[in-house]
Amino acid sequence: MNMHDLSLAGAAFKALGSGALFWPDQDLLCVSDLHLGKSERIARRGGSQLPPYETRDTLTRLAHDLDVTQASTVICLGDSFDDLSAAHALPEDARLWITRLQAGRRWVWIEGNHDPGPIEFGGTHLSQLRVANIVFRHIAQAESSAEISGHYHPKATVHLRGRAVTRPAFLIDSARLIMPAYGTYTGGLRSNDAALRTLMHNDAQAVLTGADPVAIPMPR
Repeated sequence: MNMHDLSLAGAAFKALGSGALFWPDQDLLCVSDLHLGKSERIARRGGSQLPPYETRDTLTRLAHDLDVTQASTVICLGDSFDDLSAAHALPEDARLWITRLQAGRRWVWIEGNHDPGPIEFGGTHLSQLRVANIVFRHIAQAESSAEISGHYHPKATVHLRGRAVTRPAFLIDSARLIMPAYGTYTGGLRSNDAALRTLMHNDAQAVLTGADPVAIPMPR
């Protein structure tokens, strides 16, 4: 599996090319912003008709990452569903698939701004979770340190073989790690946006996802 080694608050992580984060010492896999059911939510609100395959694609990648890492704990770092109605509207086969992925694992749903209330799936629903000395939450807090968050769907651009390539990216500095969006239909916020420039220290790095994860100084 393609991955890049990261360190935060003395803990060693592996950033997977898929956008998941693996913490070997805790046997823990973290994913953020799955936005399951996005095509249903857009159609329900009168938007464009998107092919309704994003939930299947996202769960396929998650199943693969769990097969490879064999993680016993999974943290879904908020906005796991595009809204609470989308969670209720998931087709039965998707609900059963999630149940199978949860079997035998500790599964934590962190509250996001798209899914702010309890959901009718197995696992535990929390506003945030501390593991060892690191806090997992959906939205970064400027005054915090040693936190892992999502929400912003960061992406960054690197020039490879004479062309610009933009990918979802992990952003990391000495205080925090911001996860890329894992969901298939999620967009992204460029790392040079003011919201991310303000949060991240000047020495922050961006680790671009994909078949060949690439680490670069965070583009500002």
